[in-house]
Amino acid sequence: MQAFLRRLLGVVLVLLGVNLLVFIVLRIIPGSPASVLLGEHTSEEAVKRLTESMELDKPFAVQFFTYLKNAARGDLGQSYYMKQPVLNLILDAFPNTLKLTLLSAAFAWIFGIMAGIISAMYPGKFPDNLFRGISLLGISVPVFMVALSLQYLMYFKLSLLPLMYNGSFMSMVLPAVALGWNSAGSIARLTRLGLMEQAEAPYLDTARAKGLTSRTALLTHGLRNAIIPVVTMMALQLSSMLSGAVITESIFGISGLGKLALTAVQTRDMPLLMGTVLFSAFVISLGNIIADLLNTVLDPRLRSRAEAEA
Repeated sequence: MQAFLRRLLGVVLVLLGVNLLVFIVLRIIPGSPASVLLGEHTSEEAVKRLTESMELDKPFAVQFFTYLKNAARGDLGQSYYMKQPVLNLILDAFPNTLKLTLLSAAFAWIFGIMAGIISAMYPGKFPDNLFRGISLLGISVPVFMVALSLQYLMYFKLSLLPLMYNGSFMSMVLPAVALGWNSAGSIARLTRLGLMEQAEAPYLDTARAKGLTSRTALLTHGLRNAIIPVVTMMALQLSSMLSGAVITESIFGISGLGKLALTAVQTRDMPLLMGTVLFSAFVISLGNIIADLLNTVLDPRLRSRAEAEA
């Protein structure tokens, strides 16, 4: 229980820190939301009146604590640009981002773990070299380049998948692969490294002495220990997928949190940007807690330590 409370307190502190950082950055950037909303050829008096009506003329501390008080009640403010409650906009956009992230994670995790296992089972041979090359390619190539390449190959050349997102499952395949490609490469490399280390462990010699083949012993006994750091990376990669969704959603026309945040940045819509950042930080922190719980379940040493602390 104490460990859980510490994690919960850490989440609260992270959310406060993220809010404070975004609040500071938005106020040191030149220009104001009022001038962006009113356009270039607007008088200073009109900008001043709109600034006062949006309560942007109040001291920084007053604005910040007022926002925190309202956010604690579930009120993330009103979007300057879209004229709608920020929470409603986020809840409308989040299902698309969640669908994209989960499909990307599924692709990255399944492909990455399988590639890592095959590489470790055939060290130095063609399958190992092939999947190591694919993993290196996934880590090295930026998300936008993968997305554009997939569009060119799968739509313009082969006509197999839709170019843009249209609400169907098939139109989500290309964005999911583009977003998950980098994570798949990292998972494959970490899985291979973990299995190669476990292959030299003494307990596998015991398993082989009992009649198991090297590959069977590695898969049945070594994989459980090798997968522990992979699980941590898998959960932590959700944060990179959420940040990468800004680019992916823009390229494929997906109306998700990433596209919403990009619109907020372009229009200096502070409540909308604050809301999307706060919501994303909460989801990422939740993913980290889940990763800790999974590690506790998978690793008996961590489980014993958690029971001792409780």
